[in-house]
Amino acid sequence: MPVTKQLYELQEIDTEIEHAHQTLDLKKGQVGKREELDAVQKKLAADEKVLEELQHKRREAESELDDTSSKIKAVEEQLYGGKINNPKELGNLQHEMNTLKGFSDEQETKALEAIESMEAAENALAAANEDFKKLEAEWQQQQKQLKSDIESLNKTIDELTENRKLLVSQIDTTAVDLYEKVRKQKKQAVARVEQGICRACRISLSASVLQKARGGQPVQCGTCGRILFIS
Repeated sequence: MPVTKQLYELQEIDTEIEHAHQTLDLKKGQVGKREELDAVQKKLAADEKVLEELQHKRREAESELDDTSSKIKAVEEQLYGGKINNPKELGNLQHEMNTLKGFSDEQETKALEAIESMEAAENALAAANEDFKKLEAEWQQQQKQLKSDIESLNKTIDELTENRKLLVSQIDTTAVDLYEKVRKQKKQAVARVEQGICRACRISLSASVLQKARGGQPVQCGTCGRILFIS
């Protein structure tokens, strides 16, 4: 096999290894990462606190309404009990009862609004909790998949590394050294030649350079310095 073809295959293996490492680093960075989940959980805690406040307001409203109802009942007993005959006192009691009933109506409206707000918050919180459970289950599944992907990538990298070692052992040492030198400088060490053009820098090659490149031995592009490969 021509040396340049071997070097081209080596480059393909190195590219695969590089991509595998990039993907591996990306997936490792996602392991245990749960910012979105934590944000939802934090909002749930805040919603639960709001619900507790609404429940407290409901209890206060109902307590106030009960207190006013007790006062109304006490005034009615005095007003209609027959023990008080003084017109002025009866008038004061009637006024007091009317005032209390006005308070009672306001408090009843307030209590109903508190109940409605609380029930709406309870329903929203229940739905949010269900969404969180689904999101958490999806996250756990993703984490499981990430671990599986990482294991697979590590295995792939090991296999590619072994293939690389085997291929390098079959290539002339001088050619490998040149490849590594160019790769360090250019990243892409080997460039294909198509229609007499170096595909890396897109410059036409001279007839003499093309002739040498066709021989299969390492020849560098005079413009970009990459090793030329003609398939």
